[in-house]
Amino acid sequence: MDWRYRASVVLGVVGLVDALYLTWLKVSGNESLCLGFGQCDVVNASPYAEIYGIPIALLGALAYAAILALLVGEARWRGSPRVLWTRYGVFVITLSGTLYSAYLTYIEVAVLEAIRPFCVISAVVMVGLWVLTLLRLLQEDIS
Repeated sequence: MDWRYRASVVLGVVGLVDALYLTWLKVSGNESLCLGFGQCDVVNASPYAEIYGIPIALLGALAYAAILALLVGEARWRGSPRVLWTRYGVFVITLSGTLYSAYLTYIEVAVLEAIRPFCVISAVVMVGLWVLTLLRLLQEDIS
């Protein structure tokens, strides 16, 4: 596997850990876990922190878990046409995640006027995964 694949796995793990941490912050309601960074209370209390009662961070954790599962599948099916489909799957998830992260970042800055550093980390990781996946899709070799 090349450096883009390995970097994708590392970013996927970082994103999953970050999203699980953000989920814990939301579910526990313990703002002291914010480690003194940002304005977690403002962001967590906003209506944008949930969709139908489900924390956005949990949806992010599920997205990162799906990305990692597809990356494992890619390694398993190396040399098979399935590799291309796993890359397409990761691309769709990361593109969707990047667009939604851009929207949430706009909400944080323009509407809530509160920045949550751990949300910024997740957004940067998702953009990084999207770029790496785009680069991997542009590869001619599917091995």
